[in-house]
Amino acid sequence: MEPPPLPPKTSGSDKFDEDWAKDLRVQFEQLLRTKRLNDLTDRRARSRSGSPTPRERPSSVNLRASTSSVSKSSSHHPPRPVSTSSQGIRRHGSNASLPPSYASLRSLPLLPSEPKDSQSLKFRNLLQSLAFTPTKYENPGLLDEALKSMPLDRIYSEADEESQVLQTLAASMEDGRKPEWGYQDCVIRALLRWFKRTFFSWVNNPDCSKCGSPTIARGMTPPTPDEVARGGARVELYQCSYPQCGAHERFPRYSDVWTLLQTRKGRCGEWANCFSMLCRAVGGRVRWVWNAEDHVWTEVFSEHQKRWIHVDACEEAWDNPRLYADGWGKKMSYCIAFSTEGATDVTRRYVRNPVKQASERNKCPEECLLYILREIRQQRRDSLSKEERYRLNKEDEREERELRAYVAHAIAVEVTNMLPGSLGSPISPSAMSPSSPMVVDDQKHPVGRQSGSPEWIQSRGEGGAAQPREGH
Repeated sequence: MEPPPLPPKTSGSDKFDEDWAKDLRVQFEQLLRTKRLNDLTDRRARSRSGSPTPRERPSSVNLRASTSSVSKSSSHHPPRPVSTSSQGIRRHGSNASLPPSYASLRSLPLLPSEPKDSQSLKFRNLLQSLAFTPTKYENPGLLDEALKSMPLDRIYSEADEESQVLQTLAASMEDGRKPEWGYQDCVIRALLRWFKRTFFSWVNNPDCSKCGSPTIARGMTPPTPDEVARGGARVELYQCSYPQCGAHERFPRYSDVWTLLQTRKGRCGEWANCFSMLCRAVGGRVRWVWNAEDHVWTEVFSEHQKRWIHVDACEEAWDNPRLYADGWGKKMSYCIAFSTEGATDVTRRYVRNPVKQASERNKCPEECLLYILREIRQQRRDSLSKEERYRLNKEDEREERELRAYVAHAIAVEVTNMLPGSLGSPISPSAMSPSSPMVVDDQKHPVGRQSGSPEWIQSRGEGGAAQPREGH
């Protein structure tokens, strides 16, 4: 199918107007429908004639190889999508390169597949163990202790003040819009400010407990039984830099939230763990988000906006999901959100440009990941009522539409930036709601990592997109 023709050249702002954009979208959707039909027809024909050829795994390498193959194929025979292996399997000894698999564009739904190989089973065990983290926040005694540690009068007073300001601002627009955030959102925002500025402390190298001098890292050391009992399975060892002292300092990486309420210090793991539990204590619905590239953060559900909000206590970041890829220059493969209601792959919320910002997803096939996440979700929801499961399923569908919209928006940006004279704005502001997550994210300007020492940030390559990445 020929690409959609460009509109006739005109002068002024009507060169690429909304009608042209709508027509381009319609033609693009029609092209996708045609390719899907061709692929399904081809797969059905192969199933009748014999064993199917191995299915190509979607990856940027395969896509680039497929694109090169298409450019070399004959123009007399319109290409139809067929499955090929990643090694470039040829049929019947033909020297002609096969066209790309439409499955590589991920337009066909994945079917969950139970993990069988050792690597997939290892990843399954990891995710199953991580899924227990947010269940610890449901301990009533722990939640009571958390409430005692917080200045609730101060937090609720700040939340009430901010909520009134937002309501007044919305009313002043005189267009019937809702406030940007609801009262419960303001409570979490106030909690975030107090937690970052007053309650918790960041630890680079712990100071010497004897003389107060800085310490030097000496590697890891075995934990004591008491440290293990409090979730400190990993213990870092430091030595005092003052020659006349030379004392050793232990820094257990505690995962027990009760212990963290007492120590009130750590790095991103301790910060996210403790903050997530405090959000739960004030009534928030919480997710603990694990990233395969050594970072964790929190998501809180906004009943006001009916979506999950990114919150990073280390950075005092609120609803800024592009912080890591755009601000830190961090490439990410997996971002999995765990809650008492299941597990969700939210990578698309944080990686908007897979070609430039994504690391290879090689822990297991995508079909196996889908199986694992559904397995965790089923385990968490089996005891819920039918009505509650229905509500959560509808919520899952709404989030899936949101994540797909991020992908579509990113594609629109790339396509528009390829047009002559483009200013980089794929959609007219009037065509989208001002409160749309895509519009709000486009208006933010993420910066490099703020928490941690400059040397530590540089070693991890998280100081900014322009900084050389040395730590990965």
